[in-house]
Amino acid sequence: MIFPRVLSLLCLFIVGSVCAADRPTEPLRLWTGQAPDALGDAAKDTPTLTPYWPAADQASGAAFIVCPGGGYRNLAAHEGEPFAKWLVSQGIAAFVLKYRLTTDGYHVPTALLDATRAMRLVRSHAADWGIDPKRIGMIGSSAGGHLTATLITQFDAGKADDVDPIERVSSRPDLAVLCYGFILFDIPDAERQERFLGSSGTPELTKLLSPRLNVRKDTPTTFIWQTVEDEKVIVDNAFAFAAALREKGVPFDLHLYQKGKHGIGLGDKNLDPAKMHPWTKDCAFWLKQQGFAK
Repeated sequence: MIFPRVLSLLCLFIVGSVCAADRPTEPLRLWTGQAPDALGDAAKDTPTLTPYWPAADQASGAAFIVCPGGGYRNLAAHEGEPFAKWLVSQGIAAFVLKYRLTTDGYHVPTALLDATRAMRLVRSHAADWGIDPKRIGMIGSSAGGHLTATLITQFDAGKADDVDPIERVSSRPDLAVLCYGFILFDIPDAERQERFLGSSGTPELTKLLSPRLNVRKDTPTTFIWQTVEDEKVIVDNAFAFAAALREKGVPFDLHLYQKGKHGIGLGDKNLDPAKMHPWTKDCAFWLKQQGFAK
């Protein structure tokens, strides 16, 4: 009898439509009210996540938070939405993080606060949004790579007794991708120290924000890639973090490419596979190995 099968398919369509309707499509504020340490109420003081969703029949159930680079001065557009769309093409939901910047009076610890909250927010809504809470990763480029590397060494399990249910959730990414990520934060540089940490920066805080010094045994599996030609974030950054992961027994992939300037991103913002940088193919293969992509 055909009718029951048609009815079943109709029910599945309705359920899928409801799930899709429940998923946000507009930027989400990380905090309902004013963000902690905010200097005002303007857009620059309000960190957000912008969601991108794969089609229901292509979704793997995994998600990634995207952290654009920009030297903590700005957010590089080509490392935000294009990265999210590339992840969606792999069946992975993506959330582009707008974190607070030094040019607006903030410092790196505040950006880390935003990244930590972003991970908790997505995980706390995993069931509502059809996401596996154990398959939420983070990808970051340049300064966003530093932010990602810092979070995967500074996460916590959440505060079980917090009045805010989002703060009760773990901030640990389950996977990480570092795109020409800045790792050598501990190398002395007075100008960078002032810009990133302000006049109140201490040696202890510098150490805390130096990813290679804080890798843990439970730091998540990480994909690291870098070009040897990069003069702004030199290849030593990739070597340093890979070595720190290896010392702690954390699995990783390390990919070095000879050609490519700093900030190369996907290689093609229009997502033309023929023009995209080879790292995208290597990473797509790795994401499938990790059970994140279809």
